[in-house]
Amino acid sequence: MSGRQSNKLPNNLPQLQNLIKRDPQSYVDEFLQQYRHYQSNVQIFKLQPDKSNKELAELVMFLAQVGHCYLQQLSTFPQELTELLLSYHTVIEPDLRMTFCKALILLRNKDLIDPSGLLELFFELLRCHDKLLRKTLYTHIVTDIKNINAKHKNNKVNTTLQNFMYTMLRDSNPIAAKISLDVMVELYKRNIWNDAKTVNVITTACFSKVTKILVGGLKFFLGKDEDEKNDSDSESENEGPSSRDLMVRYSTGKKTTKNKKKMEKAMKVLKKHKKKKKAEVFNFSAIHLIHDPQDFSEKLLKQLEDSKERFEVKIMMMELISRLVGIHELFLFNFYPFIQRFLQPHQREVTKILLCAAQASHQLVPPEIIEPVIMTIANNFVTDRNSGEVMTVGINAIKEVAGRCPLSINEDLLLDLAQYKTHKDKNVMMSARGLIQLFRNLNPQMLHKKDRGRPTEASAEAKIKDYGELEAKDYIPGAEVLEVEEEKKEGEEDEDGWESASMSDDDEDGEWVDVHHSSDEDTTEVAEKLQSIPVEERKAKAAAVSGSRLLTQDDFKKIRLVQMAKEVNAAPGKGQKRKHVDEDASDNEGELLTLRNIEKLHKKPKADKETRLATAMAGRTDRKEFMKRRTKLNPHASTSNKEKRRKKNFMMMRHSENVRTKGKRSFREKQLALRDALLKKRKQYK
Repeated sequence: MSGRQSNKLPNNLPQLQNLIKRDPQSYVDEFLQQYRHYQSNVQIFKLQPDKSNKELAELVMFLAQVGHCYLQQLSTFPQELTELLLSYHTVIEPDLRMTFCKALILLRNKDLIDPSGLLELFFELLRCHDKLLRKTLYTHIVTDIKNINAKHKNNKVNTTLQNFMYTMLRDSNPIAAKISLDVMVELYKRNIWNDAKTVNVITTACFSKVTKILVGGLKFFLGKDEDEKNDSDSESENEGPSSRDLMVRYSTGKKTTKNKKKMEKAMKVLKKHKKKKKAEVFNFSAIHLIHDPQDFSEKLLKQLEDSKERFEVKIMMMELISRLVGIHELFLFNFYPFIQRFLQPHQREVTKILLCAAQASHQLVPPEIIEPVIMTIANNFVTDRNSGEVMTVGINAIKEVAGRCPLSINEDLLLDLAQYKTHKDKNVMMSARGLIQLFRNLNPQMLHKKDRGRPTEASAEAKIKDYGELEAKDYIPGAEVLEVEEEKKEGEEDEDGWESASMSDDDEDGEWVDVHHSSDEDTTEVAEKLQSIPVEERKAKAAAVSGSRLLTQDDFKKIRLVQMAKEVNAAPGKGQKRKHVDEDASDNEGELLTLRNIEKLHKKPKADKETRLATAMAGRTDRKEFMKRRTKLNPHASTSNKEKRRKKNFMMMRHSENVRTKGKRSFREKQLALRDALLKKRKQYK
């Protein structure tokens, strides 16, 4: 027993720490002894701060662990650590600096330190050339701010930290500024700092001289880093079982087909559940929260014109400017001539530039500003000397620009583009037909008579508004259908049908009554009846209905159905199909365009030889069932004796027992073999 040294408390800090946490009052003297030891080590450290001091590191962690037990004695301990880090963080040994930071994090987790002062200290420490330390501090800053705002928004702390981060973004140290930006972006994504102040602080990063900070700010507004840091929120990952849990659960039982199918089904359900939890790719609220988008876009354009950054960064600037102009409907007339010079088929990333041109178009831009852009696209892309894909991209871009600013395309150009509806290339032909279909809805009068299609009530009402014209109506278009339906119901004398439908046996059983088909028939009848009423009378009825009653959701649904029926009055056979297409299009329509709108090809291009060969080679490696199975789990393991015997020279193996005792052919088998050989040779000579 005399050899046991573990009970000597002054030399065994973990045991003393354990005993203090159980009974703090019984070990006050031992604690004070260690605290004095810590103070003497601090004085030694100040004399040589660049030297490693393992004993000081152990004492600091010990005091941080028992800090909640002796609040009065350790009241100045956090402040001492903070001052040591502020004074010597550039020269201190990295392991000791990490220990000091971990001790402060531990004290903060026990709520013994004010968060504002500690987080400001950690932002100062981001200047250190220590990657592991920066990663640790970044994780703590994000987690701590999330915990501070867990129950409710702590505006006092948030305001202090946001003001401090605003100064950090302008810091001369690019590493500290970049991590500060990453912290704000991460907090915005987690819906912790999702206010306008955070967004407008991040806008300053878009004008940084450091490329990494500039790209980080641009990516935030463009939503291009949605695939990065997918595992940042550990809470969403820990909900429910993981794929490893399922593998362990089903691998412990018997290897039966039933268990295998159960595991496959469970994996499919898990995969589907994770897909549902996947966040949306884009978040447009950041662009909407910018205080002065006009000034922001003008500064961005000025920076873009003078920029010497890589072409990829310039493309990102163009995309952000075009989104700002399109979403906020800004006036930025110098932007269109700037992108006009890049509109060449051989230009790198030309489809993204065409997308920027389409996104920056809106109805408030004067037509004479956008018309040169459309003419440039038509002259450079839509010519017979270009390939079919180039012409298709050009027509698609013109279609998107004209759809947002219909006055920007003149009638002569539209008629010329409509002639490509009979082009030999299917992609060009379908793009031209899409442009024709667009102007059938916008303004059929600009098309040839044969291209206008069968006239409908909706096409008769179609009219492109002049520049700056507002169409203020004192009624809800289509509201006349409600009064017509009421008159129809009042005129019906037989109301037993409604009573029988509501009091039927099916309804008592709790089942739905399928009246969809009849409602469709009523909608068609109402639409046909409205055709016989003059337009002015319909407007008067709509105004009377709009001003005399509150419309419910069912009323708006009836109005939408009749408005859709207007578009198919001339072709009732296709009414149902057209209706579903229009509803889907209206549901999927968003604020922004995608490259799919510009690059849409109706016919898949033929792959060249290299692509086909690469696809074939990639397919061969995936066919595991046709490949030789390897019995060894480790490819570098030694071979068995059987494999070694098979590879040995026969002269080395001829005297072995396996060869000597091997079963050989009998005399009769040799006789028959000789006979067959002679007969075969005889046939060859005949």
